[in-house]
Amino acid sequence: MSTARTWTRDLAMGARFAVTGGREGWLRTALTAVGVGIGVALLLLLSAVPEAFDARDRRGSERGGRGSELADKATAATLLVQEADTEYRGKRVHGRMVRPEGPKAPTPPGVAALPGPGEMVVSPALEGLLRSGDGKLLRERLPHRIVGTISDAGLIGPDELAYYAGSDKLAVRDHTGSTPGEAQRISAFGGRPWARPLGLELTLLGGLAGAVLLMPVAALIATAVRFGGERRDRRLAALRLVGADNRMTRRVAAGEALAGALLGLAVGAGLFLLTRQFLPMTASEDIGTFSSDLRPDTTTAVLVAVGVPVAAVLVSLFALRDVAIEPLGVVRRTVRRRRRLWWRLLLPAAGLALLAPLDGRPSFTGSWPLFGGGTVGASGPAALGAVLILAGVTALLPWLVEACVARLRGGPPAWQLATRRLQLDSGAASRAVSGIIVAVAGAISVQMVLSATNAALPVFEDDGRGKVVHASQQLPSGGDAQSFVEKFRATEGVRQVIGMIHLQADRSDTGGTAPLTVGDCDTLRELAKVGSCADGDVFVAAEKPGQPPQLARPGMRLFLRDGPDGKKPWTVPRSARVVDPQGRHTIGRGLGSGVLATPAAVDIHAVPQVYVNTAMRLDPSSPDAVEHVRNTAARIDPGMRVFDTGFMPRDDESESWMLLRALPAGAALTLALIAASLLLATYEQLRERKRLLATLAAFGTGRATVAWSVIWQTAIPVVLGMVLAVAAGVGLALAMLRAMSRPVKDWFAVVPVVGWGLGVIALVTVATLPLLWRMMRPEGLRAE
Repeated sequence: MSTARTWTRDLAMGARFAVTGGREGWLRTALTAVGVGIGVALLLLLSAVPEAFDARDRRGSERGGRGSELADKATAATLLVQEADTEYRGKRVHGRMVRPEGPKAPTPPGVAALPGPGEMVVSPALEGLLRSGDGKLLRERLPHRIVGTISDAGLIGPDELAYYAGSDKLAVRDHTGSTPGEAQRISAFGGRPWARPLGLELTLLGGLAGAVLLMPVAALIATAVRFGGERRDRRLAALRLVGADNRMTRRVAAGEALAGALLGLAVGAGLFLLTRQFLPMTASEDIGTFSSDLRPDTTTAVLVAVGVPVAAVLVSLFALRDVAIEPLGVVRRTVRRRRRLWWRLLLPAAGLALLAPLDGRPSFTGSWPLFGGGTVGASGPAALGAVLILAGVTALLPWLVEACVARLRGGPPAWQLATRRLQLDSGAASRAVSGIIVAVAGAISVQMVLSATNAALPVFEDDGRGKVVHASQQLPSGGDAQSFVEKFRATEGVRQVIGMIHLQADRSDTGGTAPLTVGDCDTLRELAKVGSCADGDVFVAAEKPGQPPQLARPGMRLFLRDGPDGKKPWTVPRSARVVDPQGRHTIGRGLGSGVLATPAAVDIHAVPQVYVNTAMRLDPSSPDAVEHVRNTAARIDPGMRVFDTGFMPRDDESESWMLLRALPAGAALTLALIAASLLLATYEQLRERKRLLATLAAFGTGRATVAWSVIWQTAIPVVLGMVLAVAAGVGLALAMLRAMSRPVKDWFAVVPVVGWGLGVIALVTVATLPLLWRMMRPEGLRAE
């Protein structure tokens, strides 16, 4: 008989044993299938996440903006569109003002008909908010009559707040659409997404996150396929008794594991489909997706379908390496070979070697090919390095537990029962907690990296005197700036307002630009330490205190733009004093740079278009003050944005912001599923030792003693594993931060993560105590 036919026959026999072994066999197979199914479901969900975010991006680009087709002249098929995004109580609202210029004007995706003046179409989530009591202030900002609903094709997620409002006041002053807040004339929606290369930090974070989420899944599957080891060994001994040789029994055992893995694939697919329906309900607006977006990558799905059964067979054969299956019984080596350390250290060493060259140099910010198509930055070597380091945790944990428990002697009965059990076989206990340990190590590294990255987000601190927000608007001349500021000064919840006019002047020396800010003396004092000031004075603000200014200097010749192509020369007076910028506790923090001039020094009325910017300090006792400010801004111009510096990230940090929001959700899901797998593994271990537990109870061993022995058997590997996880997690984080050229910002990030891991294990241990009491009943002594 050929080798292939022999393997097929023996694997099929093992699969038949797995599903025809009576209640015990079915229970064992079911446990394996559920454990493998949890891992498969996680793999499918993780592979579906990139496609889900791609679908969000495609819908975002298809509804216009950067990729829409611009038109120069009005026709029957053109549409005027103005951005009218806003925020409401920490939630972003996607808004557009529209005005059709003919009967054939394009409609946005998901919108059946364009709204007329005073009308709007809204997303289901926004409609629910506007009709609720919580949306009272937002209804003041969006007073239009609702005439329709945006379908899924026009939304990036099910919880997105979005609207399109009709207006008869839109006009185009800049047909290129390059001026912020101006209306655009378009002939069609859609286009390619705005391509922005990912920075090194984001690619490293993505690679690290993928490794952290995937490694616990691999440990979970490897543990699940080894369920039922002792009962399986006795059944294999019976096969030897009826004439099977040693190799055949191992192939039969692999067939049993294969059957459980194949059933696990089915269970995993079912869990994925079930989770797919409910996951969008639990996601936030920033990362929410429709159920139809969660589609696993085809290549990954095929690899899972083939790789999980193959891995089950290999793990099963590996587990039998120390088992002598004889016709009269199964003999495990009484003197085990001591686990070798050298090859276990190679894994983290190789991971660190991969991460070592990633030192933030430009040569490592290019593109690396990815499996399945596409390229990305340094996430490839980062992910592989993280995988090897986390794999080293799973490889080192059994050696560490074995080396430590071998030296334990004496103690109370519960302690002796636990340590003796671990001395005989510590592998099962180590495997049971390996998933949690790997998850903790990965979470420590992610938390430390994110804490350092999050420190770079532009969040201004509240000094206790009230939050500061900004609003800006393009004006046809500087004469309207005062009325613009007065409207905000009269807004409820606003304590202090300063207004200034911003210009960008061309430099005659370098060809670059220099910022020119015009405001009265009270305003300039909020921007810089100008000291004495009178109308007609000019100052030059340094970028940093005590340093000479770089953007402008006294006596520099500048050119103010007085038309599309014309420029009006203006010279910074040589008498202009160099001043330092104000500190962060002033309302104008971060706005004082370049040339600061009073109104009499610059004829701003000669400049056709200027920007007026207001900085407002809000009343801390009014929680909705910022919403009143946004309502005022919407009455002035629906396209005006009010920037809450404590909420909005910079544009170039938006992907990091998304990752910051998505990672906790993925980590929570992974931890929950691993906890379920740990519960299954603990249940399987107790079930395998039912006769031993019943025997101990029959000889008078107290329940408390047995319970504490079980707790100690879990606690010892957990404590040792946590030490290993902290070392690996901190080491991986330091390597990643070195690649990002960032210092450690939070050494205490380790504490909550370790607490989560210990909490999960404690909950699982407590949940198994009722089963332990059942296993200690006298019925456990019965045998067939």
